Amino acid sequence: MAKPWAAFGVDLHLEPAGPGLRRGLTDALREAVRTARLAPGTRLPSSRSLAADLGIARNTVAEAYAELVAEGWLTARQGSGTRVADRTVTPPTGPAAAPRPERARPAYDLVPGTPDLAAFPRAEWLRAARRAFLAAPNGSLGYGDPRGHAELRTALAGYLARARGVRADPGRVVVCSGFVHGLQLLGRVLRARGLRTVAVESYGLPPHWNQLTTAGLTTEPLPFDELGTNPAELTTQGAVLLTPAHQFPMGVPLHRDRRATVVDWARRTGGLVLEDDYDGEFRYDRQPVGALQGLDPDNVVYLGTASKSLAPGLRLAWMVLPPALVDEVTAAKGGSDTCGVLDQLTLAEFLTSGAYDRHVRAARLRYRRRRDALVRALSAQAPHLGVTGIAAGLHAVLRLPPGTERSVLRAATWQGLALHGLTSYRHEKSPTDPLDALVVGYGTPPDHAWAGALEALCRVLP
Repeated sequence: MAKPWAAFGVDLHLEPAGPGLRRGLTDALREAVRTARLAPGTRLPSSRSLAADLGIARNTVAEAYAELVAEGWLTARQGSGTRVADRTVTPPTGPAAAPRPERARPAYDLVPGTPDLAAFPRAEWLRAARRAFLAAPNGSLGYGDPRGHAELRTALAGYLARARGVRADPGRVVVCSGFVHGLQLLGRVLRARGLRTVAVESYGLPPHWNQLTTAGLTTEPLPFDELGTNPAELTTQGAVLLTPAHQFPMGVPLHRDRRATVVDWARRTGGLVLEDDYDGEFRYDRQPVGALQGLDPDNVVYLGTASKSLAPGLRLAWMVLPPALVDEVTAAKGGSDTCGVLDQLTLAEFLTSGAYDRHVRAARLRYRRRRDALVRALSAQAPHLGVTGIAAGLHAVLRLPPGTERSVLRAATWQGLALHGLTSYRHEKSPTDPLDALVVGYGTPPDHAWAGALEALCRVLP
């Protein structure tokens, strides 16, 4: 058993080998320095601590240290301990890894999908984290319920019912590590149920379609027009993935008649609607569109995320599941919670204290001002181009003359402007005719860069 004073040293992994302990220890230390495993300036354990850790005599360690000091591998100074000497280190031999090409960072970023990360409420989040963590019982730090922490599921159920019209019970909420994680779980469950095909929108995010494909499902795009995705062709697909409140990226809400059609299809066929409510809190010129799940909680899976309202780096999202899916999705997630408990407790406190509502209201005002500045600039400098999808969300669609999307994107690159064209969001089997347009994420730049980003955008427009 190690003596109590051994706990005050620093850990050092060594495997002495050879005909003698001192020689084996000396060789092991020398090799660790030579191969840069011990970097110059690294402080080594005291001879007493290392001897206790290795189960050898202290004199053996002291003699090994002294020999390496004499050779110049180590230095020893009174009050500073024993350290690795500053010296040129020979890198290990072997084939060098091919260097990754460095990509120049754009001067301005108008790619949709990310909020203004500089506006993350750091101080309020830290206060919520402190309150939540100090109040949490010790059991909260265990492996936890695979559905997620009870405090967060309860807070989410209350918030979603109040703010988004979701009919939620904490027992049917499953917390996941981002929207993609939730879609992975659902894809595995749907495939295990025997589904082969999922209907999707003509325009959307290819990574989401890829997740379904990876699960062994085929994606079939539905037609799209000015009323949103047309569900008339829903037949035997088994499930459909939609963004009904604010279609991504086209920006229109699903028409009320089509909302009813989707729900009727789900009830009639037993199909599932996967509702992606990615930015439902952000609306400006219209009343909020409630969640589709509120019309039929037995056939609609509601998916929400903190990625747009707070930050994608939190890796927090949630699903509100029909009762028949809870056990299957929970089993697919695994035997324990996979999301960090501290962030879950913090978000629960953020929601219940009202800090989340205050943050969303402030963000809504900030993004509306940016949206207004975008519309004014386009009206003044490119009045011939139509801009749509601006009543809500964090992005706008800017229609371009036919055949000009590629040239505009090239010009944007020359201007140091990160920008996406609508073509990159079109499903390869889409029945809808292609359009030339830009998808402008006005939520992404920090406040100080917004004016410059807007000027750069106007310079590249035809």
